[in-house]
Parts: sequence; C-alpha cells; structure tokens
Amino acid sequence: MKETFDFEAYKKQAVSDLLSGKQKLDGPDGVLAPLLKQFLELALETEVSSHLTESKLEGNANRRNGKTTKEVRSLVGGSFELTTPRDRDGSFSPQIVEKRQVFLGDSLERKVLLMYAHGMSYEGISRELYEIYGLEVSAGFISSLTDKILPMMDQWRRRPLEEIYCFVFLDAMHFRVRGESGQVEDRMLYVVYGISRTGHKEVLGLYLAPTEGAKFWLQVLSDLQQRGVKDLLIVSIDGLKGFEEAIRTVFPHTAVQGCIVHQIRHSFKFVSDKDLREFAKDLKPVYTAFDEVQARQSFLEFELKWGKKYPPVMKSWNENWTRLTTFYNYPPLIRKIMYTTNPIESLNRSIRKITKTKGAFASETALLKLVFIIVNNLSHKWTQKIQNWGEIASQLDLIFGERAKISIRN
Repeated sequence: MKETFDFEAYKKQAVSDLLSGKQKLDGPDGVLAPLLKQFLELALETEVSSHLTESKLEGNANRRNGKTTKEVRSLVGGSFELTTPRDRDGSFSPQIVEKRQVFLGDSLERKVLLMYAHGMSYEGISRELYEIYGLEVSAGFISSLTDKILPMMDQWRRRPLEEIYCFVFLDAMHFRVRGESGQVEDRMLYVVYGISRTGHKEVLGLYLAPTEGAKFWLQVLSDLQQRGVKDLLIVSIDGLKGFEEAIRTVFPHTAVQGCIVHQIRHSFKFVSDKDLREFAKDLKPVYTAFDEVQARQSFLEFELKWGKKYPPVMKSWNENWTRLTTFYNYPPLIRKIMYTTNPIESLNRSIRKITKTKGAFASETALLKLVFIIVNNLSHKWTQKIQNWGEIASQLDLIFGERAKISIRN
C-alpha cells in the first residue's frame, strides 16, 4: 500500500533544507517537486472518484482499473513520474493533466518557441533548459515540441487573403537545406510582402523552390489569386528576367516598378573604383528627377559622358527604362514607397539576423517552421498604419478609382 504523504513533516524538512542551502526551491531536486507530484496525484484521484460516481448515477457499472504512470515535465518540478488512475471502460478523461499531456502548463512551450525564434538550436535549447531549470529534455523532444506549430503554419499559408492590396513587394532569399538524399542543397525562399487598403503591413505568403525564376513566381501569384486576391495596384520587383510578364499574366492591370536600388547596385558592378564616386554622382539625377521627362534628359547627359566606357550599364538602363521609371507616374508619397524593394529587404534582414547561425537546415519543413515563427513574431508588432496613410490612400483613390476601393476611415 502506498504510504500517506506527511505534508507537515515534509514542510519542516523543506524549510530547513532551504535555509541551510541543501535544496533549491524549484527544479528536479527542488522542494516543490514532491509537492507538485502529490497535489496532482491527489487531484487525479478526486477526478476519477467524481467520474465513477457520475457513471454509477447513470446506471453504468464502471469501476477503477489500476493505474498507469508517465513522465511529465514542468518548469517548477522538473521531470517526474506521475501516477494516473484508470477506469475499466476507459471513459475517464482527466482534466488537470490530460491524456498524452507531458508538459504541465504552456509556459514551457512558450519559452522553447521563444528561444527557437531567436535562432537557438535544439541542442542549445536543451542545454539552456537544463542549466536554468534542471530540466532534461532531448533535442529530438524539442523538435517535436516546435512541430506543434506546423498545423498553425499550414493554416496560415492557406488562409484567405483580401481582394485588393495597394503595394506588394516580391523577393527571394537563398538558403541551404539537407534534402531527402541527405545531401545539402540550395533552396530559394519566395517572400510576398504587402500593404493592405488599411495601410497595414502583412506577409502574404512564403514558398520554397530549388531556384528563383519567373516560372515559379507565376505559381506564387496564381496561389495568391486562388486565395482571394483579385487585384494588386502596384508591385515592386528586382530585375529578374520574365518577372514582369509573370505578374501581368495573373494581374494584367498591375503597375510594375523595377527596384532602383537593385539597378544601381547592378550598374556599380561594371564601374572601376577610381570612377565610382563621380559615376554615382552623375547617375543620381536620373532617379531623383522631378518627372520622367527630366529623368530621361539626365540619363542622356549621363550616357553621353559614360556610355563609351561602360556600355553594359547603358544597355541595362535602356532595356529596363519603362519599368524603372514607373514611379514617376505617381505623387511623391507613393513614389517613396514603391521605387525600391527596401521594405521587403528590411523584412529579409530581420529573418537573416536569426537564420544566419544555421549552416544548413535539416529539412525544408525546418526552414519554413523557423521563418514562420519569425514572421509571426514580427507581425504582432505591425499594429500601426504606415506613415501618412490617410494622404496616400486619398491619392490612390483618385488614381485608381474603383480599383482601389479605399475607405479613409479604416
């Protein structure tokens, strides 16, 4: 027969051990661990007795059927064996510690996900939990815990979207992932970042593919359409070949802006160090002009001076001129948002800040899982509208009319 727990005797001993420094308050060897175990087992006994009484009143001949044990973990009491009573017909479903529950409370799960979201490895999280709480959990167990967000992630990636987005930025990031064969392979993470009609930032989707290409971007845009998007007013992209055509295939009326910053960086690759400062100074009037006419005149002057020395630069600007100067069709506040992919690059830097410690991800799922947690944490901070949204919304209303459907009151 199990001995009755002598609370008074244990209390005196625990206080003595705490004062003398022999024991800590929490952790697997702390004074709270036995108390937690006793409390939970007493509560479970009370639960099963109540359940059997209800069964008897309903005319069922249910009764006790021994006990089972399982290892549970908590931040207070570390890991310990918990004895749970069973009933004969298996209808007893405890509430205080549910079936298959191995963590007590969700605070531990939140701490693990927070550490994971800051880029800590499974092994690092395991060490941290042991050093702080004396809690021994394997890296595999940490992995299974973080997997609990997978259903939430899948639901998020399939969620319905708004019909119209005012600004959308498209970009891809390179990662290394261990494939099914065990070999480390390249993966491109496609990121879609938008600004809604209410002026709020939102990540619309995350997608993975072996390489970046217009063909896969077409699939991404088609997915946005299937999830409810009917129109994108303005989209900002880099210089990927075929990108604009892919956008117009799905959203034919969208204004497409090539990223000026990407174009400038591309231009600088051809310029010698001794010319770079003067070259950059002469190029600046092209993308800071009052309008497209002035920009074209500045470019002709720029081309006259540097064209013979750097013909690839001139060819690139001329071939992409229409896309690069789309922003000149709009007022300054709208220009400031759309002329570059800086907004999504800022998001990418936040992701890189955490993922940079990963040499290669164990799987595509591991990569998506971490990026989703990062994006989810960032999204909670995006509560404010972008600056000057009231004025921007008014301008979009005037320019796009019925397509915009913006209410300034939102």
